Amino acid sequence: MLANPYSDQLNQGFRRLNFAAELEAEYRRYQLDHTFALRRVALLLCVLILLVQGALDFRFIAPPVLWWVIGVRAAMLVLLLACVALVLQRRHSRLLSPLTLACVLGMGVGSAVVVVLAQWVYPGYPSEGLLLICLGSYFLAGMRLPEAIGVSLGIVLVYAGLELTIGTQTNLLSQLLYLLFGNLIGAAGCYQLEYKSREQFLIRRLLRQLADRDSLTGLHNRRSFHRHLDTLWRQSQREGQPVAMLLGDIDHFKRYNDCYGHQAGDETLQRVAFLFEDAARRPLDMAVRLGGEEFALLLYGSNADDARERAETLCARLRNLAIEHAASPSGVVTLSVGGISIVSCDILRSIDELYVRADQALYRAKAGGRDRVVMASDRLEVGPEVDLDREAFQQDA
Repeated sequence: MLANPYSDQLNQGFRRLNFAAELEAEYRRYQLDHTFALRRVALLLCVLILLVQGALDFRFIAPPVLWWVIGVRAAMLVLLLACVALVLQRRHSRLLSPLTLACVLGMGVGSAVVVVLAQWVYPGYPSEGLLLICLGSYFLAGMRLPEAIGVSLGIVLVYAGLELTIGTQTNLLSQLLYLLFGNLIGAAGCYQLEYKSREQFLIRRLLRQLADRDSLTGLHNRRSFHRHLDTLWRQSQREGQPVAMLLGDIDHFKRYNDCYGHQAGDETLQRVAFLFEDAARRPLDMAVRLGGEEFALLLYGSNADDARERAETLCARLRNLAIEHAASPSGVVTLSVGGISIVSCDILRSIDELYVRADQALYRAKAGGRDRVVMASDRLEVGPEVDLDREAFQQDA
């Protein structure tokens, strides 16, 4: 069976909140998309809080310190509005994570500066707002735990440095302990949230893969095949690109199972599946197990010559594996392939006809002696379709 990265990662665990490289990249794309709305709400909430704080500054802080505080608030507001503009337009999504970091850090550092300045003229000015920003980075900004910890501790260190340099805080140690313990609670909660997020990501992707994949070979199943075929058909109509379908059937497979047993048959199916999976090299290609010993290969942008070459390569690679099959005339396991390649504006009227033509080509390959490739165009050039006795071939498959 082909490897399943989701089940493998679930079995290995992820206590350090990190997946294997490719899976980690996939999770981060997933997380960025699913936290988009959360980040947007957090940015808008920050703008609202900043405006309210600016209004309160006029009540508690007197000039000239007031003008310094308003200047800092204005710089923070410009940064937030720039991020909000990008987020609302859903542009530059790759910049969303660094922009979120910059906004939260800017809010935190700006608030630390405001607190220290305000306490010059109003010693009772509260510094608890710094803790709220730290907790917001853990729970509202949609950041990963290392990012949230880095930003929050950065805010605390900036505040401590400002207080030690120019501040008037007499109980700085207790205030720092208050902030650090608050960060500890936030970090613990953020860890649990990210762990559950990663676990749900793996479970959902695994369930989706189980629904769309064949359990024995790991290839796409018939359900996934029809959905993908419909997508390729519509895309080919838009772009005028050819779509090729290759249908493969292992020759004399019933005899193989009778001779070597079903376990050996399953192993052979897996080896054939690997060849089909390897042949689906491009992003829109798909390898499918339709059921039993029947396989399919969808190729987007492949003309008839390319599709024939892929099919011939499949047959040759299977022969080269030299899997013993005493009940076959060739002495080894072989494959018959029927295929078709068409452009959307060609004679076919629907995707159903695409499958029918490839299926007819496959049975012509069977009728011609097996272990060969027949393309639909091979027959179309010489005359009308021949009605084949398919039931006889299925019984002798």
